[in-house]
Amino acid sequence: MDPVNLVYYAVVCGGLAAYAPPISKAAKAGIGIATGAVSAALLPFLHQLLGF
Repeated sequence: MDPVNLVYYAVVCGGLAAYAPPISKAAKAGIGIATGAVSAALLPFLHQLLGF
């Protein structure tokens, strides 16, 4: 995994953990999956923007 991927997913996951409301585990898992899918879809654009 290159450094851009590592930092990108660390920021996304850290943000989720910091702002996760006190809801059920299933709801948190669903939100995490949805956010992961969106962030994975945006990563190629970020790579292009940064010139990698």
